[in-house]
Amino acid sequence: MSNQALPLAITMGDPAGIGGEISLSAWKILASASDYRNSFFLIDDPDRLGRLAEILNVNIPVVEIASPEDAPEVFQAGLPVCPVGRKTDALPGKLNPKNNEAVLESIRKAVEWARNHRISGVVTNPIHKGILMESGFGYPGHTEYLAHLCEAKSNAVMMLACPGLRVVPVTIHCSLREAIDSLTTNLIVETGKVVAKSLTTDFALSNPTIAVAGLNPHAGENGNLGDEDEQIVRPAVARLRQTSIEAYGPEPSDSLFHATGRDRFDACLCMYHDQALIPLKTIDFENGVNITLGLDIVRTSPDHGTALPLAGKGTANPSSLIAAIRTATEIARNRSKVSG
Repeated sequence: MSNQALPLAITMGDPAGIGGEISLSAWKILASASDYRNSFFLIDDPDRLGRLAEILNVNIPVVEIASPEDAPEVFQAGLPVCPVGRKTDALPGKLNPKNNEAVLESIRKAVEWARNHRISGVVTNPIHKGILMESGFGYPGHTEYLAHLCEAKSNAVMMLACPGLRVVPVTIHCSLREAIDSLTTNLIVETGKVVAKSLTTDFALSNPTIAVAGLNPHAGENGNLGDEDEQIVRPAVARLRQTSIEAYGPEPSDSLFHATGRDRFDACLCMYHDQALIPLKTIDFENGVNITLGLDIVRTSPDHGTALPLAGKGTANPSSLIAAIRTATEIARNRSKVSG
């Protein structure tokens, strides 16, 4: 079976959140979609998902499978679920630290299977970092934990994408003050190289263009509003161009993301978290996808959190998870073409 024909694995996320119900909804929509030809399965507690389907009063079969290889055969009959190996004590909207090990085990299994080429990629449901950190979880987020599990030799890069826009925060899960203090020319350059490679291999763009946002208002106005753009960002753009990457900037971020501005680039490097996420979530909150670049596996995620207040009510929108599943399928297909 070629890599692109292998199933995707979806992790459980925090069972108190909406991950389970949007996964049930995603299966119902995609299993009958004429344009979706792949299969996926959850790494979760099958009993929990069965109970959740009853709470939501939805007629969606949950089919327990023994291994990833079983998923394609049963996918049309019901949502395949490979047991995480731990029972969960979960009520919608009620965080419980007793579930933390199951949450992490689901991620670990997915990464192991992806690295052993038993699945085509990993789609992660939202975790609740606060409850995990109470049990000693030592990573700022999913991205950093996945980089650890994949033994990445360089920093993993987080891309957020929706139709018409791809953004990459150079600094990620840290305070704004820490982001400014940690921003360096080398960090921008290394991030840009990972993004340029991914745009070619993962998105099949032969000559991608990367915009680079300025850190300060108006990109510093030639140093009059802070010298970071002249001292840190502009040299990074020059170095990227020296490596034959089509990059330009620093550009004022207040004018980068309108419709005409977005047409000029294939991805934008942003200097801090919210500079990237605000325009994307404003343009298309429901269909945003989180993509981890620079790993030896395919990983995507819906671009939202656990949404505890919505859990168990049957109103959670699965659009972002569906977009993440479709994006992971596309990236796996493109990587297979590159690798031959």
